Amino acid sequence: MTTEAMAPPSTKSQVLRSFDVADFPALNGLEEEWRFTPIKRLGELITASRLTGAAPAVVPGDLPAGVSVTQVDAGKVEPVLTPFDRVSALAFGSAASVTLIDVAAETVEAEPVVIKVVGQGGAAAAARTYVRVGNFAKVTVVLEQVGPATVADNIEVVLGDSAQLTFVTLTEWDADAVQAQHIKFRVGRDARVDHVQVSLGGSLVRQFASVEYAGRGGQAELWGLYFADAGQHIEHRQLVDHGVPDCRSYVGYRGALQGRSAHTVWVGDVVIRAAATGTETYEINRNLLLTDGARADSVPNLEIETGEVVSAGHASATGRFDDEQLFYLMARGIPEESARKLVVRGFFAELINKIPVEELRERLGDAIEARLAKADS
Repeated sequence: MTTEAMAPPSTKSQVLRSFDVADFPALNGLEEEWRFTPIKRLGELITASRLTGAAPAVVPGDLPAGVSVTQVDAGKVEPVLTPFDRVSALAFGSAASVTLIDVAAETVEAEPVVIKVVGQGGAAAAARTYVRVGNFAKVTVVLEQVGPATVADNIEVVLGDSAQLTFVTLTEWDADAVQAQHIKFRVGRDARVDHVQVSLGGSLVRQFASVEYAGRGGQAELWGLYFADAGQHIEHRQLVDHGVPDCRSYVGYRGALQGRSAHTVWVGDVVIRAAATGTETYEINRNLLLTDGARADSVPNLEIETGEVVSAGHASATGRFDDEQLFYLMARGIPEESARKLVVRGFFAELINKIPVEELRERLGDAIEARLAKADS
């Protein structure tokens, strides 16, 4: 059994950390970290002591020089994420191997590296992915998650000094899929990560992203786009832990909801520790309710242990479709259905433009319009 406690413990971060699933008590849904989640729908992901299903298949596309994708034994990579809840510990202990995405130092690649993760269906499964970006490398990596799945997965991302990574994760599972995911970023000195998280598919998708800084001058921007339809539960949580001086973070998530019982959750935690002087941080979440019966929970949190910061703030807004914008467009001869699509496209435009892959940007725009068309039919 391996456990550790954070020092000093933060009220916004998990105190218990362990690789042993038995160290975590059974969940009942009353815990603060799980109170928004319909935990019964997670099934084996919270009840099993080990997951035995077939892990999603990893299908890399053409890989440029300096980039490799291999399956390795867990002992060959040093863990970045120490599990902090039952699901992440279960994923760690059940994964038979690790998908290692390795970017050699000083690799500069203009074209994105696209990797498909294809669910195999059947019994609940575990997966573990490790992304290692060497010093002074610059690359874009896209992970597309598709197919049938009930999966607990951990993704660990390590950036060397002065590395730059744009990391796009697209969740487009089948309609009945269930996922509980944890992503951990460790950002080196003067390194930068831009994470674009897109969540469209699945029945229940719960994704937790955390950031820690390994040296001064690190930057992290976390962007999220999600669209929940009737019956879907999509939940995002972030913990940005500023523990060293002169680092920067920005979190910006936007979601749309339509249909009865569509439910989204966004919880953003930023911790600025006493040693993290010169920190600059901001987080914002916006939600657009397109129909009655949809619910969006939004909880920004900011904990500051030093007064020597450049800036720190947060914001949250949830509202209905803007009838004035709709009227403005219709008054200029645009049909109502087209006007609604334009308003929603405009709402998501900033985030879609963060994706450095034109084909993917167009596909996401088409997927959003298809959902709007379904609501109008």
